Amino acid sequence: MQLSYTQQIGQRQSLVMTAQLQQAICLLQLSNTDLQSYIESEAEENPFVEVARPTNDRLREPLLKKHSASDYDDITARAADHAPSLYGHVAAQFDLMFGNARERVIAEQFLEGIEPSGWLSEPLEDIAFRAAITMEEAEDMLDRIQQVEPAGLFARTLAECLRLQAIDKGLMSPVMEGVLNNLPKLAAADLNGLSRACGCDMDTLRDTLKELRCLNPKPGADFEYGDVTQREPDLIVTKGEEGWVVDLNRSTLPSVVVDEAKAQSVTRDKTATEFVGERLNLARWLRRAVEHRNQTVMMVGAEIVRRQAKFLEHGPAHIVPMTLKDVAEKVGVHESTVSRVTTGMLIVTPQGTFGLKTFFSTALSTDGDEAASSAAIRHRIQQLVKDEDANRPLSDDALAKIITDEGTHLARRTVAKYREMLKIPSSFQRKRMAKLNA
Repeated sequence: MQLSYTQQIGQRQSLVMTAQLQQAICLLQLSNTDLQSYIESEAEENPFVEVARPTNDRLREPLLKKHSASDYDDITARAADHAPSLYGHVAAQFDLMFGNARERVIAEQFLEGIEPSGWLSEPLEDIAFRAAITMEEAEDMLDRIQQVEPAGLFARTLAECLRLQAIDKGLMSPVMEGVLNNLPKLAAADLNGLSRACGCDMDTLRDTLKELRCLNPKPGADFEYGDVTQREPDLIVTKGEEGWVVDLNRSTLPSVVVDEAKAQSVTRDKTATEFVGERLNLARWLRRAVEHRNQTVMMVGAEIVRRQAKFLEHGPAHIVPMTLKDVAEKVGVHESTVSRVTTGMLIVTPQGTFGLKTFFSTALSTDGDEAASSAAIRHRIQQLVKDEDANRPLSDDALAKIITDEGTHLARRTVAKYREMLKIPSSFQRKRMAKLNA
């Protein structure tokens, strides 16, 4: 067997993902707020990059006056300072409750085990072991800690959480105690069995259930201010003389300024010429990349607004079918570019503030010439459930028949899928909830 080495010369083409190309792709999917953070981080490393921060101009009032409480679009009404966190709220009360240093340290062990809901997540035995106290001391400390406000914090079960609140509000009675001891019957909507267990008539039970609904099963949830913080939209839609006009939200849009004068002064030092040239080229490229990002966002946003004019006029029920491919072909970019641009971008319209992804939906066949969008059908399902008789809720089959009779062909399993997407309970669950709320 003979081995030999040979050399061959050939040509081939391949796509190379350079670092600058990767950065340009990254810029496409950044919101205005994230873009400012990115430019600021680049300015820390590049002496020739400066951030031209936007002015905090208010959004135009006509866009905000039609917003409802269900939308996350009340941009200008947000408070500048957030309320204290659950941890900080409870810690401030502990400072007043426990003057003894040892008791304060023990109380801190309980605070470490609190969940965002306000419940105590760790077993009492584990907290007692970590605090080096007996179970009897742990029980006594828990009784004291459960006196903090709001009532219901540091509860270990749902029944205990509701019991603490009922005592605090003066609602505790033999019937309330019976209800709290039989919560599984309440969850199953077995009102007759619950009435027998509590030893009361149905009218008394219903009055007690009304009081129970005033209690909060998660008293700590009101203190959460994490990722749900609202932010400014990236695009603004207004009604102009010739139709709908889309524009970038200049109140949050940063821009890149290249300090050419500083670069010229530094280049007099010949030893720094190579470094200055490299940094200056990167600064110029970043400015062009941000401008290209803004231009692409504007083109994609304008095409979406053009296609969804009926939605802007009449609301979510009039969203037309639209895919990434439709927008990409019209704008002249790849589908992946449209996908990146619309990810995380917010647009404020007269109908509210929405993510750009909201407007993309598949088409459903109809009896007419125009197809219906899945988004519009989901909105229709939501309206039908909202207007239904609570004691006789519409089943998935009934919803499918109503929408089909209106001209859009819809199967029962499709209704079930859309209902789950909208987080609407089944007809059986809705009927049970109506029975409990009666």
